[in-house]
Amino acid sequence: MRRTLGAIAAASVALLVLTPNAAAARDTAKLALPEPSGPHAVGTTALHLRDDARPDPWVPEERRELMVSLWYPSESRHGPRAAYVTPTESELILESAGVTGVPGEVLSTTRTHARVGVRPVDGEFPLVVLSPGFSLPRTSLTGLAEDLASRGYAVAAIDHTYEASAITFPDGRVTGCLLCGADPDGEVVAGSRAADISFVLDRLTGEDPLWSRKIDADRIAMVGHSMGGAGAARVMLTDPRVRAGINMDGTFHPALDTDLGRPCMMLGSDQHGRPGADESWDGTWPNLTGWKRWLSVAGAAHSSFTDYSLLGEQMGAELEDEPIRGERAARITRLYVAAFLDIHLRGRERPLLDGPSPRFPEVRFEK
Repeated sequence: MRRTLGAIAAASVALLVLTPNAAAARDTAKLALPEPSGPHAVGTTALHLRDDARPDPWVPEERRELMVSLWYPSESRHGPRAAYVTPTESELILESAGVTGVPGEVLSTTRTHARVGVRPVDGEFPLVVLSPGFSLPRTSLTGLAEDLASRGYAVAAIDHTYEASAITFPDGRVTGCLLCGADPDGEVVAGSRAADISFVLDRLTGEDPLWSRKIDADRIAMVGHSMGGAGAARVMLTDPRVRAGINMDGTFHPALDTDLGRPCMMLGSDQHGRPGADESWDGTWPNLTGWKRWLSVAGAAHSSFTDYSLLGEQMGAELEDEPIRGERAARITRLYVAAFLDIHLRGRERPLLDGPSPRFPEVRFEK
């Protein structure tokens, strides 16, 4: 069954489209992401990138501009904490999701753990590129990014301009989701994302005077949620620099009909990641000819792989079809994504991906 991008976008934020109960609403100023689990402190910076050679695919009279957040292992646990989002971004994100009953700026109060502009640790880092779901900003994957950076990875999360509900540029412009009401062709959007990702890799590994020296260009992986998962698959077909990739609960646009021999993992929700639930997953699986895993998480929903499941709970939201708790979903996502990356970017053994674990009975090895 074909799922429109509009329906997928709604599912991405479904947990938030609820009015919190009064008891929990008074605690909404205490929103916080889980502590990173790795040994390193985490630094972060924002990059504004402009591709003068490429028209914007959605507004052709403009050049393509992107905002990218970069998280990295740091030497310092001091300095200002990074803001999760601005108050204006919070209002636009909640408005796009139809959220009521909480202050519009509430997401901007979320406690993060990365420090702005602090010095990175010495050495080169493997790079993980994150691409968010359709309509979602790059900040929706902040918890995962901070955790991976604390484990020694550089993590670049891309905002795909005019595909997210709120993106702020250094000159103060705030763009919204121009495509959200248009329900564009998923294959076109996935192709545009692949072009964005390759452009960011060009900048980070070749042109940026600092990060080209800190990033190991031979150890790059993609992790995408929803439409970001489709973009991850597409860029792996077109850019050999991406050595491994994860699709978190995203329809492939289209299903792969050519062999892809690099490591891939499909990590899905109850409604989306089971065999037969999404024909693009069933169609893609035989053409993944390298190392591969197909996992689903019992009780998970589409938003479970983002920050919004946990933050929604902290705002008092309840979702009947998502029995897994947000903190548990975040832990599972972090551990299984990190295990995949450790295997394929660092050559480390991670038995967690050998088969079902009694520690995580929710995680099913589907294939």
